[in-house]
This record gives sequence, structure tokens and C-alpha cells, in this order.
Amino acid sequence: MSRAFVFPGQGSQAVGMGRELAEAFAEARHVFQEVDDALSQKLSVLMFEGPEDQLTLTENAQPALMAVSLAVVRVLEAQGGLDLAKDAAFVAGHSLGEYSALAAAGTFSLADTARLLKLRGQSMQKAVPVGVGAMAALLGAEFEQAKEIAAEAAEGEVCEAANDNGAGQVVVSGHKGAVERAVKLAAEKGIKRAVMLPVSAPFHCALMQPAADAMAEALAKVAMNAPKAPLVANVIASKVTDPAEIRDLLVRQVTGTVRWREGVLYMKDNGVTQLVELGAGKVLSGLAKRIDKELSGTNVGTPADIEAFLKG
Repeated sequence: MSRAFVFPGQGSQAVGMGRELAEAFAEARHVFQEVDDALSQKLSVLMFEGPEDQLTLTENAQPALMAVSLAVVRVLEAQGGLDLAKDAAFVAGHSLGEYSALAAAGTFSLADTARLLKLRGQSMQKAVPVGVGAMAALLGAEFEQAKEIAAEAAEGEVCEAANDNGAGQVVVSGHKGAVERAVKLAAEKGIKRAVMLPVSAPFHCALMQPAADAMAEALAKVAMNAPKAPLVANVIASKVTDPAEIRDLLVRQVTGTVRWREGVLYMKDNGVTQLVELGAGKVLSGLAKRIDKELSGTNVGTPADIEAFLKG
């Protein structure tokens, strides 16, 4: 069985995440402590106890989700001898999950990843005043169809396909009025369902350019190694191993489309039969079979999941 290890994006956070891992494994506690120290913030307390509105803030959700993913990685390495260089055909992550994948594969240190994601969250939030931007999910839409709807809805404003998640789930992002027009257009064109998303900023569209600039500056100063396993990057939906190219793609990713469906199909076409989602939630493992029915998906995020995975 050829495996790819994948890492969740925003939306998978929940109060209580990581607590069981911390109670069960010293390796997980060390990860959470290192992230807290890197950020000079008790992020682990926020993860374990809430409040939810603070955890959901993108500047907290991003490093928190990474921390849980990396806690799982460290436990699997210590308890099960996981070695991504040997055990992973590829690594990949959805949006912020790309940073988790790179930390797991040794491209960034854990502390640097936490600081980069804190900055990424802050920069994305600051890029667009609250209420100016929006995102909507077009459910039952194919990617090309969603791109056409977004282009038609733009009317001189920004409206772009932000995420191609697969299984007829495409997210559009941009100016609030344009996104609202896209929702209306989608209904007129017979798209099964179009819903505005409860997000604080319009991610993965041209309005995020100030955040892309901030990330370019920060990434230029951070030490990077080649990943132990090739990264399947969001913006090109194919593999990359060169640190300089990875840096460029991470900057482009802030304003670019997350081509998740295509990336998963690329991995499948290159021999992957199972996606193993490491961290909080089950979004990516749930999408695997819907993107291609020959793929299997499993998620490893709790002590019970770890036990089952290591037995399997």
C-alpha cells in the first residue's frame, strides 16, 4: 500500500482538540509546550478549554491545527517508528495544512512553523477590513463551472474560485457583493446548493495580496530544508522538493486556488492508494473516496486512532 500523509486546514478546529493526546503522550505535551513557547502564548490552554470564539480566530486556529497535527506525527515517530522519508510517497496539506506537512517533513522547525502560521493568520485577517470580503461554497458545482460563475459575478470586483475541494465542492472568495452575486447566479444555473460561509476574511483570492507580501518577507528569513518526502503543493497540484520553489509556492498559495482535488488525483496517479490524515477532524480523509473511489482515507487524531493505526 502506498500512502500519502495529509494535513487538515482551517475549519477542523474544535475546543478540546489535542487534550487527549497531551494526557496520553509526553511527545504531544512537548509539541504543545514548544508551540506555546514559540508564540509566547498559552495556545494549548485555548485549544483544550476555549473559548471557541478565540480559538476560531484565524491567527489562533492556524498554529493550533498545526500543533495537533505535529503532536500526532511526533507520537507516531516515537511509538510506531514512523519515518516519512520511507513511509510517505508524498505529504500534502490543505492551505495552512501545507505548513504542517512541511514541518512534519523537516522543512521548517516546529517553532518557526508556529510563528509563520501566527503571522499568516494575522496578515490574512488584516488584509481586508471585516465585512468587505466573503466566501461561499458552491455544492454540486464542478471547478470549471464555478470559475465561470465567479468571473460572471465579479463585475469589476474580485470573485475567484478559492478552493477546489473535490466531490462537487468549490469555494469562491472575494468582495462580499460579488460573492453574493455568485450565490444568486449559482442558484439560477441549477447548482444544487450555494451557501455563504462563516469566515472572517476572503481567503485565497487577489484581496489577500498584502498577506502574500507579508509571508514573502517572513519566509525569506526562515531556514528551510528539502522535505523528507515530496510535497504536493496546493497551487500547482504536483510535487515539489526544492526549498526555494516551496518558498515561492507558499507565497503564491495565499492568493492562489487550493487545487486539492487535482493534488489528490496527482497522488493517486502516482501510485498512492491511501490518504492518512494526521490531526484534527476528518475532512480530508472523508473527501478521499469521493474524489476517487479507489482511494481510501483514514484519520489519526486521537490516542485511540493512533493505537488502531499502529496495529493496522
